[in-house]
Amino acid sequence: MTRRAHAMRLVAPALALAVTLSACTGSGTGPGRATSATTPTSAAGVASLTETKVTPLVSSIGSRDGADLKPVRLADGLTPPTNRWFSGMAYGSTAQPVFPLPLSFSLLGSGFALGLPDIKTSDRTIMGGNRPAVQIGAGADSWKITRYDEMSVTLTGSAGGTEIGTVTIARGSPFVTFRASGRRTLTTNLPFTGSGSPWSLQAGEDRYDLTGSKGVSVSGGAVTVPDGGHVTLYPEPEGGDAAALARLAASPLRSTASSYRLSGSTATTRLAYSTDDGSPTAIAALPHQQAGLATGQHCDLGSYRSVLGTMKLCRGTALSWDTKTRPATAQLDLSGLADDQRAALRTQVDADVRALKPYPADTYFGGKALYRDAQLYTLAKQVGASSSATTLKSRIVEQLTKWADPSGCGSRTSLCFYYDRSNKGMVGLTHSFGSEQFNDHHFHYGYFLYAAGVMAADDPSLVKRWKPVMTLLAADIASPTDTGTFPQRRTFDPYSSHSWASGVSPFGDGNNQESASEAVNAWVGLGVWARAAGDPQLAAEGTWMQALESDSQLAYWTNFDTDDPVYKGFGHSITPLVWGGKRDYATWFSPEPAAALAILLIPMNPASGYLGTDPKRVATNLKEAMGTRGYRQTYGDLLLLYSALQGSSQRDAAVKQVASLTSIDDSLTRSYILAYLYALKF
Repeated sequence: MTRRAHAMRLVAPALALAVTLSACTGSGTGPGRATSATTPTSAAGVASLTETKVTPLVSSIGSRDGADLKPVRLADGLTPPTNRWFSGMAYGSTAQPVFPLPLSFSLLGSGFALGLPDIKTSDRTIMGGNRPAVQIGAGADSWKITRYDEMSVTLTGSAGGTEIGTVTIARGSPFVTFRASGRRTLTTNLPFTGSGSPWSLQAGEDRYDLTGSKGVSVSGGAVTVPDGGHVTLYPEPEGGDAAALARLAASPLRSTASSYRLSGSTATTRLAYSTDDGSPTAIAALPHQQAGLATGQHCDLGSYRSVLGTMKLCRGTALSWDTKTRPATAQLDLSGLADDQRAALRTQVDADVRALKPYPADTYFGGKALYRDAQLYTLAKQVGASSSATTLKSRIVEQLTKWADPSGCGSRTSLCFYYDRSNKGMVGLTHSFGSEQFNDHHFHYGYFLYAAGVMAADDPSLVKRWKPVMTLLAADIASPTDTGTFPQRRTFDPYSSHSWASGVSPFGDGNNQESASEAVNAWVGLGVWARAAGDPQLAAEGTWMQALESDSQLAYWTNFDTDDPVYKGFGHSITPLVWGGKRDYATWFSPEPAAALAILLIPMNPASGYLGTDPKRVATNLKEAMGTRGYRQTYGDLLLLYSALQGSSQRDAAVKQVASLTSIDDSLTRSYILAYLYALKF
């Protein structure tokens, strides 16, 4: 996203709240706001976060106009698309390039440009920025987004107030389609060759083709499109079949939709791509999707390079793959504690409670402190620190009740949320890290949902008190559909299988996300709250997003496959910042190697065991992060917890070093660190 000027936002195994139901949600779009093709329901038939359910809650909370985010290229009637892969194209005085992959795409003068990014890898950066290889003049003097869904966007060009046509792009699609309103002549920066569809042009080492509907004609650098006709441009893949790709390009892409199914410990994701006539199209599979592709998925059309690794081009009407689900754990499993361990924890819990400071007022640090205290409360109860447990419950409930007061912003200047009616979302009155511009909402609200879920599971009477505002926070980041009051899954990109953190993405390299682990924490928190609130459909939504987000974190942040050619020359084993058009060994807040890894670990919650999937990679990642300073440095506590995921001997060694830690992150306590280590089982 956009972070961090200072301090990190920055864990435990296992009273697991496992998902056992099967659930499915659908999403699609039509004209106007992004709309749902189906209304998701739980196994019990109860719809979650629907317009009917959410709209009255929005009416009950204080609302006000929010920041002017300048959505100058967004048509009236569309729900503002913050935190999207294409947000930079919608907001701000200048349209930013976007990266639907395998292409980059940008608005350019009177038209638009597309091109395969030129991938260049250096010691600290994998660069695949905007490359306007094929430039199309369309005669437009303005462009606006007039339709979007989770993976596709349609822009409408106008000249003197008259529509000249539309352009559609989509995540995972190599195709860019222009549909003409009236007879239009497009111009290109490079001449096409060939006597009929497909026509071709050469841009450096890459070859691009163009197909068109009946009546399209091409002469050198001029392409004439009849009224209602269309042309589709696309790059030829490496090792591909140009004739087969031309056939798939013949019917233009119209819209996309995502859906999922949970069965046992598997989440099946399906991304549907609808064409004009319902025929198959070409869809590029990212590395994290390829291992779990559905039987019968044909991916033999060639490959493209990308900053995320080698993409394989598939044919079909959908891309479907399986991902392992993981429990959304609410607290550590301390059932195996020895008496001396229990006594040590009890003493440490009491000490940590005595040292607690007043809560911060902003949504990031305030939410993280509530999360920390909720974890501490569960420890106090488990180890018999009854006086500390009583103190903690009173403290947490009082603070969360303030935050969860629908009318709180009418009487206070902090510790409250309001509904931003201009930008369609929930905002805390005391901002942090640009949250009023919708930066990082999933990071912030995940902590609130986690804390509320832990406390409400312990005391169900709290659900009714907190449910209106917690439901709105959940809807802000995880609405299964576009309700008009909230966009569909604001931050989450089902194609990339991870979230985007910047609200308006004012960057030439696309949107970005740094703390992938806090994104996972958001969906764990969503699941913990949903179960406490008795909402199985919302819990299923959280399970699906948690599975995909954790899988993509391993694939692109912490455990990527270094054998992929894209990593040749890259000098690090992690990428703390992943953008649409590049990946950086860098953070928003610190140049320290410890910070680069720690931001991908925070807050080491009870569901963080996925980070230890490959113990050898844990060791590799730690080597650079620790340097010569070991664990006695800022963020050393997070590195120590991560080190214990390697095995029992490393866990035992970590226990001995807890007392010597010189820095404890504000998402953690010394007692939680000890308890986390005690709870690990190998």
